[in-house]
Amino acid sequence: MPIHKYLTHYPPPLIAQVESLVKNDQLATYLLERYPKPHKVANDSDLRDYVLSLKNQHMKKSQPLSKIVYDSKLHVVHNALGLHSYVSRNQGGKLKTKNELRVSAVFKKTPEAFLNMIVVHELAHLKEKEHNKAFYRLCNNMLGNYHQLELDMRLYLIQMELGYSLYD
Repeated sequence: MPIHKYLTHYPPPLIAQVESLVKNDQLATYLLERYPKPHKVANDSDLRDYVLSLKNQHMKKSQPLSKIVYDSKLHVVHNALGLHSYVSRNQGGKLKTKNELRVSAVFKKTPEAFLNMIVVHELAHLKEKEHNKAFYRLCNNMLGNYHQLELDMRLYLIQMELGYSLYD
């Protein structure tokens, strides 16, 4: 069962609840009741507009993003939700840096709340590189229910890995 790789650091009672939902074929019902429709951010251009809107709302003074794309090569277990990369290049004796934000293409058909959570997560890396208390505090400041959305997004990934897409 794919449950444990997505819920590694969660408490055993919560994992047991999720196992029960899966065993009783109730996980999809749970998710669809909470998130009945997928978002409409369908392509890289829409994603760029979406991300920049959130960035301008929460992090106006942070460094600019040079690239914002859906990436079909990101594996959600190894790279979690998306990828924020900080690229440094030496050009003409000057060090130039670029920030890129990539969201796994798996999230093209998810609820907007999940996309919002993923983008907030990656934007938080503009200020906090590590997953520490300050990082999660920043995520919660930008999105008050961040932790619940992260858990529900992990449940969505379990549902997908079981072979059942919610929004086809």
